[in-house]
Amino acid sequence: MNIIEKIRNAGVVGAGGAGFPTDRKLACHAEIFIVNGIECEPLLRVDRIAMEDNAPRIVDTVKILKEHLGAERAVIALKGHYEKAAAALREAVAVSDRESGSDIEIYLSESFYPAGDEQNLVYSITGRTVPTGGIPLDVGCVVSNVSTVLNIADALEGHPVTDKTVTVGGSVSKPVTITCPIGTPLSALLQAAGGPIGDCTYIVGGPLMGRITDDLSEPVTKTTGGLLAIPKGHKLLAEKVLTEWDIKLAKAVCSQCSFCTQMCPRNAMGLNVQPHKAMRAMASCNDLLLGDVNGVFSCCDCGLCTYYACNFGLRPGKAMLRAKAALQQRGIRPVKQVKYPADKDLGTRRVPTERLISRLDLAKFDKDAPMGGYIDSTSVVIPLKMHIGGPSKPTVTVGSKVVKGDLIAVPEGMGANIHASVSGTVTSVTDTFIKIEG
Repeated sequence: MNIIEKIRNAGVVGAGGAGFPTDRKLACHAEIFIVNGIECEPLLRVDRIAMEDNAPRIVDTVKILKEHLGAERAVIALKGHYEKAAAALREAVAVSDRESGSDIEIYLSESFYPAGDEQNLVYSITGRTVPTGGIPLDVGCVVSNVSTVLNIADALEGHPVTDKTVTVGGSVSKPVTITCPIGTPLSALLQAAGGPIGDCTYIVGGPLMGRITDDLSEPVTKTTGGLLAIPKGHKLLAEKVLTEWDIKLAKAVCSQCSFCTQMCPRNAMGLNVQPHKAMRAMASCNDLLLGDVNGVFSCCDCGLCTYYACNFGLRPGKAMLRAKAALQQRGIRPVKQVKYPADKDLGTRRVPTERLISRLDLAKFDKDAPMGGYIDSTSVVIPLKMHIGGPSKPTVTVGSKVVKGDLIAVPEGMGANIHASVSGTVTSVTDTFIKIEG
């Protein structure tokens, strides 16, 4: 069985993003293989801890993947202040070089937001801009999250994806990073962190690109990286939601200063992302005012225009998402294009993460979240769609006895295999999930 078949069988998907099936991403030749350990979002610690604790395994797997891709370079990227992780990786690379000549590079990034954005990372390492509507392979690169690389390591040893490591932080008694079976309810993670402090709403993911939920029965998925408790009334929560009132404010207040566009990381790379025009179109209820719409598709929803750039407290990032959805409804698709050369002063436009979290009043939550081991679950609800593509099709029925690691659903077209995350009995099978009582 070759590498791609092992990865496919194990159900590996991108652990740090939208869940693109990894077997499809790696079924190619690439010039440069980049491992993303930068952890784009503040407050999260999953990838940092993964590199600290598993550096030799990561390096060994990167060496295998570099050879598989036929890559000339393999680069592991992380932030410069991840000193313990950087030291562990350097030592692992040195050992590998002595034993077999791995020639793996370590790239240390400054701490700015969004340093871990895939396209920013490609540009920072190669000087190449991924075109609108394109992927890193268009400029000779493949990028995988460091947690995905560890799942690949498991897959090469015959172990499927059954667990997920998650940082639980924010307004909790003891911030912690823990591993649990996929399908574990968020409430169990919160309990492992000692519970919330005060009346909170929750963000699944990071503070900027994560989504709000009050449903703690939601299950952990293959892509869940964080659970943050945010006190109700915190300004961050209001800025994550676009209301009719925000549209009226855009009409009355937006001065078209274009500071949101000037601060946009993707615009600085030459992709013509112009949030101020999205604000103009939204305020006027006239999408023709978007101008060249192609750049809208390069918005990565980092939220920097909303959370940092706008001096009036408006939500240009939400206006961009609204414009993108409207274009997609009209059947408009992106054209692969880099509109302009990258800004020569791109580095001066970068926002230090420390300054950003201070502006958002999150500095008090930026605490260590040490590894807290493994929490088991006696009951899991495993979603059938944890990846790009359609939901997977169940291969078990109510009453089936399963052992952790058993295949319980297979993709139809684009998708990924799904495996039992605990041993027990299947008690429910629907179009959207499988429930197992341990």
